[in-house]
Amino acid sequence: MDVASKGWGAGFSGLQSAEPSFMDAMGGVRREEKGIVINAGPGGQTSIKVKNMSQPDQDLPAGTPDAWQQWTDGCQALLEKVSGQREPIEQAAGWFAGSIQAGRMVHLFGAGHSRMLVEEIWPRYGSFPGFHPIVELSLTYHNQVVGANGQRQAMFLEAQSGLAERILRNFDLREEDSALVISSSGCNTVSIEMAQLFRQRGIRVVALVSLEHCRASTSRSPAGDKLVDHADLVLDTGAPAGDAVVSIPGLATPVCPGSTIGGAMVVNAIKASCASLLVAADAMPPVLTASCLAGEERSHELFEAAYDEHARRLARLFEGLGLES
Repeated sequence: MDVASKGWGAGFSGLQSAEPSFMDAMGGVRREEKGIVINAGPGGQTSIKVKNMSQPDQDLPAGTPDAWQQWTDGCQALLEKVSGQREPIEQAAGWFAGSIQAGRMVHLFGAGHSRMLVEEIWPRYGSFPGFHPIVELSLTYHNQVVGANGQRQAMFLEAQSGLAERILRNFDLREEDSALVISSSGCNTVSIEMAQLFRQRGIRVVALVSLEHCRASTSRSPAGDKLVDHADLVLDTGAPAGDAVVSIPGLATPVCPGSTIGGAMVVNAIKASCASLLVAADAMPPVLTASCLAGEERSHELFEAAYDEHARRLARLFEGLGLES
């Protein structure tokens, strides 16, 4: 069955009436539990087919959207909130384009999962140099969850005062720079102090938070302030308090966070507007472009040129360290 040609809903419905699998014919084991068909072949191979995913959960109260509908509706609501921020997004893009055109950098910072939005901006396909990702592994590299480099340590560190100063001590910051500080809650000390320190150096700060979540959360800063208190401009991911957007009957708390979806839309909207301004000013850096679009040779040339441009800009961030101004 060609799932892609029928769309998601039709594809999942089609799985319900699928013919017996190859493993069935070869003497494999087939069992069904709660709409999930598991085929275990004699050679140890396993395939899983999900049935009726396009149909509402029968346990839901009448009129309640099912989980799939809640998620897609939630994403649509995030898109609408982002679409309503065109003016401040274009303002941020103007500041960032100014820094890039001046040969400087747009500093990007996010702790924890906010690191994903830093990497969404640069470097990846369709992105360009001029952005400086500040990704502190002690705050973000917690893929083991528990144990060494675990989540507990990362959450402890992001609440510590003074860490932001130690991070920024590594760079020669200038007023021509600009910064984007990302934090869903806007309440972690390291992000708050990062914004404070940027502004003390005359650098414009754009904060990307989830405003409803920020308002509902308690600051971990000793002063009780929040990231939005130290920003020249505030952008909203649109995610709700608590971040998660899908409520499941029988489950006390919601699932599926929305801040990454909304945040990715915001940062790419900034990037698109920024690119437009740089092209108009004849100051556009090379763009990381896939070989399927540009061809293997040209794609390689663009990658090398973009990385070299990033290196040149990065070198300027170390020029004046330890020297009296």
